[in-house]
Amino acid sequence: MSSLQEKVVLVTGGTSGIGEGCTELFARDGAKVVTMSIQAKEGEALAKRLTTEGHTCLFHYGDVSKEADVKAAVDLAVSRFGRLDGVHANAGLMRNQKITDLTLEDFYAMVNVNLLGPVLVAKYAIPVMERQGKGVLVMTTSVAADIGFPCHGIYCATKAGLVALIRSLTTDHSPKGVRFVGVSPGTIDTPMLAASCAGWSKPKEEIYADVARRIPVQRLGKPADIAHAVRFLMSDEAGFINGSIVNLEGGTLCLPPW
Repeated sequence: MSSLQEKVVLVTGGTSGIGEGCTELFARDGAKVVTMSIQAKEGEALAKRLTTEGHTCLFHYGDVSKEADVKAAVDLAVSRFGRLDGVHANAGLMRNQKITDLTLEDFYAMVNVNLLGPVLVAKYAIPVMERQGKGVLVMTTSVAADIGFPCHGIYCATKAGLVALIRSLTTDHSPKGVRFVGVSPGTIDTPMLAASCAGWSKPKEEIYADVARRIPVQRLGKPADIAHAVRFLMSDEAGFINGSIVNLEGGTLCLPPW
């Protein structure tokens, strides 16, 4: 089984949904985890719970769209643990609206979190990993990069931008030992998904059931589904996986258009 034992890992957006699932799995797998988000109460509670269980987890309050916050998170990992083996750039933001209803505030909010955030993570994590001669940077993209989701034009565009970013980073920095991989979740049962159901005529549970029936595996994804995949991608066993986007969507992309 792949393992992150004794590896130092930074997770952004690490206190809710997919990020929380990753933080918990990595810490329980033996990694030394720095988990970063703007959810102070949730972050402190998560780090305390994992530490009480005997695992290593530090919470860093920070906004991925702010350069100083990202640098501080990377510096924290290196100063406390001496290195940085893996980063999961996972923080994300979704706003539902057609382009004709778009406000510039919403545009910049999504671009700053979904695209600028991973760029800043890469800016500060890559030099550390290059000095080590080894490291892995995983980014959470989405099937939204491949599908024209209604009322999600900017969200889709930011996730497609991450795919291009991953490929460019691979050509620039992998010769010095750094790998880059994207994970592309489908419909995952998270607070973000629940929030996207607001305003619909059906209750959330009915929407979820309808969606689950359309997915070939007949269920929604769970944060743990993504966490297990990211754990493997960060492990030494995945050393030849580079510049790739791993779809984690239960077969959704295989469906015909009718």
